[in-house]
Amino acid sequence: MDVGICYSRIRRDEKLLLSELRDRGHDVTKIDVRKERFSVQDPPSTFDDLDIVVDRCLATSRSRYLTRFVDAYDVPVVNDPETAAVCADKAHNSLVLAEAGVPTPATEVAFTKESALSTIESFGYPCVLKPVVGSWGRLMAKIDSRSAAEAILEHKETLGHYEHKLFYVQEFVEKPGRDIRVVTTDGDPIAGMARSSEHWLTNAAQGAETEAIKIAPDVADLVERASNAVGGGLLGVDLMEVGGAGSGEYTVHEVNHTVEFKALDEVTDVDVPAAVVDWLEATVGGVEVTP
Repeated sequence: MDVGICYSRIRRDEKLLLSELRDRGHDVTKIDVRKERFSVQDPPSTFDDLDIVVDRCLATSRSRYLTRFVDAYDVPVVNDPETAAVCADKAHNSLVLAEAGVPTPATEVAFTKESALSTIESFGYPCVLKPVVGSWGRLMAKIDSRSAAEAILEHKETLGHYEHKLFYVQEFVEKPGRDIRVVTTDGDPIAGMARSSEHWLTNAAQGAETEAIKIAPDVADLVERASNAVGGGLLGVDLMEVGGAGSGEYTVHEVNHTVEFKALDEVTDVDVPAAVVDWLEATVGGVEVTP
């Protein structure tokens, strides 16, 4: 099959994916989105004859618009623009999870610092303030007191961008020093890992330690439900254990649509890029190529 990989920087994740595709004899076109122009009338020739496009853009804004244009050019894109739109916006993400009955942390969105402060006070301390768009744990704040809340809200209000005028407030979930990331294709788990840290943020990008975990049936069920809620595709589902490790209770706090998998591939016995390419082949139509 002919696969387009859209990127703004080739990281370890993209190298793993490119290597697996080429090893199987697939034709790969690397598309640097920083150099592309997207017409609303005439598709760029870059996308001619591609069987599928995989979005690996770093910037959320590029990801959302790229997928919309590629879809308009009638080229299958992973992930599709509707899934990208849901996952790129934390508030939208929380809404669809709640609507689907997937357990997710209590969340409120306020439009002024005054109403945000009321929300924070109603949650109690600590609670968490997040940007509606963002990744890698950036600009997230654990708020421990009213004075801290007032200072952070004042700071956000003066930042200027309209997204900082959306105050996304979430309950603080007491987790056992770790959270769980499961990479999935259309709700079918590929593999999972625990990300552990003494810091309250347990993102691998923030230096958390990672280890492979066995995916229990109840976790697999939540992953499938969360995937279905956002529209399916190649996703990273993030869960926290409510009540401590081994409690058997989980909450899904986020679903990621341009999921990084290098950390997972390093700790699991599962060949993650191979599983991703298996799914891409099946998505295109069961294509099998002998190198």
